[in-house]
Amino acid sequence: MDRSTPIYLITEYNQEDDFGVLQPTLSRRMVYANVTSVSQSEWMEGGRIGLNPEFRMTMNVFDYADEKELVYNGSVFSIYRTYMGRNDTIELYVQRKQGTRQPAGGIS
Repeated sequence: MDRSTPIYLITEYNQEDDFGVLQPTLSRRMVYANVTSVSQSEWMEGGRIGLNPEFRMTMNVFDYADEKELVYNGSVFSIYRTYMGRNDTIELYVQRKQGTRQPAGGIS
């Protein structure tokens, strides 16, 4: 399996500002994944329950730390489902939603 496509997993954490107030901060880290379309049954079932399934990202399970969003090809996707695969892999099922933040907006 070719896992050569770079994706960026987004982590949100709180960081103290100059006044001691916790501010939400975003960071991203690059990992490599195999990106494919979701299956027809995944797409149909997702649409039935109000999701918009778009891609399946297969990557090394040790690279995933329960992130909820990722950046792929300049767009932000939410991770709506994960599946533990074989040989220490994990599949991330993602959807692009209206109103999600853009990757240039404060993600370092």
